Amino acid sequence: MRTEQKRKLRQLRRWRIRKKVVGTQDRPRMSVRFTNTNIHVQFIDDQSGRTLAAISTLSKSLPDRDKLSANALSAKRVGTLAAEAAKAKGIACVVFDRSGSRYHGKVKALADAAREGGLQF
Repeated sequence: MRTEQKRKLRQLRRWRIRKKVVGTQDRPRMSVRFTNTNIHVQFIDDQSGRTLAAISTLSKSLPDRDKLSANALSAKRVGTLAAEAAKAKGIACVVFDRSGSRYHGKVKALADAAREGGLQF
């Protein structure tokens, strides 16, 4: 399959998911995006169109950020830090948006770490 076709199918999958997954002020959307080298997590209020909190492997607040990459161990660490950032902003309950990725491996490790950090999905 060509890369353009894969990219198009992934975008269609993301749009299909976004029609159903909507974040509010009380229960924001936890958007998770994996690139080849980094992990990005945002807590988004879709009603007002604002990002309430965000963390990634590029964040300057992370110690040893140069050692983090887009693998399951880093995903676990970013998940716990994302839960701490959400708790600092007063967020306890979220809607999980995996951005079209399958729920296993890195995505599952991040979600489990966020749950252990105190977030409720």
